[in-house]
Amino acid sequence: MKDVILEVKDLEVSFDTYAGEVKAVRGVNFNLRKGEALAIVGESGCGKSVTAQTIMRLIPTPPGRIKNGQILFEGKTDIVKLSDKEMEEIRGSEMGMIFQDPMTSLNPTMTIGKQITEGLIKHQGYSKDQANERAIEMLKLVGIPNPEARINQYPHQFSGGMRQRVMIAVALACNPKLLIADEPTTALDVTIQAQIIDLMKDLQNKIDTSIIIITHDLGVVADIAQRVVVMYAGKVVEQGAVRDIFYDPKHPYTWGLLRSVPRLHDDSDAELVPIEGTPPDLFAPPKGCGFAARCPYAMQVCLEHDPQHSSINEGHSVACWLTNPMAPKVDRPVEVGER
Repeated sequence: MKDVILEVKDLEVSFDTYAGEVKAVRGVNFNLRKGEALAIVGESGCGKSVTAQTIMRLIPTPPGRIKNGQILFEGKTDIVKLSDKEMEEIRGSEMGMIFQDPMTSLNPTMTIGKQITEGLIKHQGYSKDQANERAIEMLKLVGIPNPEARINQYPHQFSGGMRQRVMIAVALACNPKLLIADEPTTALDVTIQAQIIDLMKDLQNKIDTSIIIITHDLGVVADIAQRVVVMYAGKVVEQGAVRDIFYDPKHPYTWGLLRSVPRLHDDSDAELVPIEGTPPDLFAPPKGCGFAARCPYAMQVCLEHDPQHSSINEGHSVACWLTNPMAPKVDRPVEVGER
């Protein structure tokens, strides 16, 4: 596929702890096309952030280690096999990342301008004056007023929303081909969240950057992504176009995620529908489907054998025994698919 900029194949990542091996990512597969926004969704602990950090090679080693798999960037570079020095050349110039908490991601001892110009001087060969001009331009682009003055200020002098805009400016300064946003709106109020999402959409259109957005907020997914990867217990359980996932989901876990989202037309006394139970212990992952213990439709085969992905239509696949022709017919909950 010529237009694929990133391909993740059979990725396995573990962490070695005193209690044993935590199998955080267990055979993840997906791809990202040029100019596309892909959302990776799931509960906390499902492996979303570990997958993102592995793509950027930011997993601390030890205790983390990539056990298996390939991460192909632009079809030829296997990120897994790059040396630290080779990865440094790509990280920041070809690939950028926005982290969850901008207060802890930005260096409190350095001015905002210094943090933006650092990558420009290292990767683009800019002079100090050229880098400062570009930094001011980036601050304007992300909507920070009076950038000529604010470039000399420190992170604590910015609000949470403004710090997140600075993080976006840092990540995009070198015009990377790939931007990974790890829950970029988590710590922000809803009005600032909307502004940040609108900003990312606008920047994507302007500079044609491919985006991976890690989130548990399905509202964010509907607003920015073209395709969705649903993860559970370190595995991809369903993936497809936004329309497939929202209107024709096939996995009971995806149904549960959609049912747990409050709806505007429900009355104020309507209760949220949680997913019962807790995720499996990844010290000792289950032999069969990771969701079987929480799934109201689980069969004996679900407990004993891990389902393989089956294709529903072009680009839409699901790993669930319910799609097997021999499985009993199950109607999805009436609330799902009506959003």
